[in-house]
Amino acid sequence: MKVNIDPTSGFCFGVDFTIKAAETELGKDGSLYSLGQIVHNKEEMDRLREKGLEVIDHEKLNNSRGIKVLVRAHGEPPSTYETATKNNIELVDTTCPIVKKLQERIRKAFTEINEVNGQLVIYGKKDHPEVVGLMGQTDDSAILIEGLNDLDKIDFQRPIRLFSQTTKSTEIYLQIVEEIKMRSDNFAKGGNYFVPKNTICKQVSGRVPLLKKFCRDNEVIVFVSGKNSSNGKYLYSICKSVNPKSYHVSSPSEIDVKWFSGISRVGISGATSTPKWLMDKVVDEIESMK
Repeated sequence: MKVNIDPTSGFCFGVDFTIKAAETELGKDGSLYSLGQIVHNKEEMDRLREKGLEVIDHEKLNNSRGIKVLVRAHGEPPSTYETATKNNIELVDTTCPIVKKLQERIRKAFTEINEVNGQLVIYGKKDHPEVVGLMGQTDDSAILIEGLNDLDKIDFQRPIRLFSQTTKSTEIYLQIVEEIKMRSDNFAKGGNYFVPKNTICKQVSGRVPLLKKFCRDNEVIVFVSGKNSSNGKYLYSICKSVNPKSYHVSSPSEIDVKWFSGISRVGISGATSTPKWLMDKVVDEIESMK
């Protein structure tokens, strides 16, 4: 049985940069606070906690003074930076450049759309840390939609600007765009009545065709990621749609030897929040079952 790792899987450059920055800061004095989990992966977070990382929430941030806090790749709303300034908190800002650029675009578009009594719409997951940061650019007044079922929140008689969380499904985003076009009575007038902006990260969307091929090339797929990772859930759904013999695990202990009976090729893949070392451990676990 041959076991191989998907070469396109694992940390995206934004997450990789954040983790390296955390390790650098922890190497200086052995302690660092992180505003929320750096990645939705228990094993990786346990590794960083052993190095001295402590995860805090916004309530803890509001009640702290003079500490050093890491802003993760997901980004933060303006209020976080205001709190840090007020409380003399040093921020180690590792917001992904793609997310930071998106925040700027949303902030600018929000000002412009308000001038024409329009609406700014964000396609994303409610309470996801990236979305919290994006909503913060609009004073939390943007319309958040999680899918086609939420489109009734939009007033189709008014101008619309549409953006997306960077890690969402391109397919669903395009369906949303087409449905808004159909339901906008004034869309036929053309111009800038409805302006969709596909702001899904190309590193995420570009993985899909490569992942599909990887799933077809292997008899069994073991997808490794935290069960609460949005990106992990999405990419695993892609695996399952292509290869029914796809299994989602968060650690090697969840692997079942029965999955590999009579199998000669096994593929290991992971989310943008899955560390390479964890996929290596999954490979070792499977190979020990031979």
